This record gives sequence, C-alpha cells and structure tokens, in this order.
Amino acid sequence: MKWTGMYLIGYLVLIGGVLAALWKMGVLASIGVAWTVIGVVILIGLGIMMAVSRRGNRENIEIGRRR
Repeated sequence: MKWTGMYLIGYLVLIGGVLAALWKMGVLASIGVAWTVIGVVILIGLGIMMAVSRRGNRENIEIGRRR
C-alpha cells in the first residue's frame, strides 16, 4: 500500500477515536447529528489534502535528443 493510503487510513482511525471519545463524554449529544457529520466531512477533507501534499518528491525526467 502506498504511503498516501496508509496516512489516510491512520487519519481516519484518529478521527474515529476522537469521535468515540466525544461520544463517551456526551459532547456529541449536545452538538447534534448535522454538525457532527459536517465536522467529520471537513476533517476527512483535510486528511486527504494533507496526505496528497506529503506524497513524496516530484522529479522531472529529461529525455535527451539523438543527433
């Protein structure tokens, strides 16, 4: 699996852990379902952006012409 995929899976596990902690403390009950879903979608979007931006070095390939 590529590093981008591993990073994204780890980020999703982190979001799941934070949501479980907030649910256990009763915070999610006072926020509501709609705002919880909006927050999760924003966090997943941030995770995807961070995973793609850290995907490694980009190198240019130069092809020499034959004369």
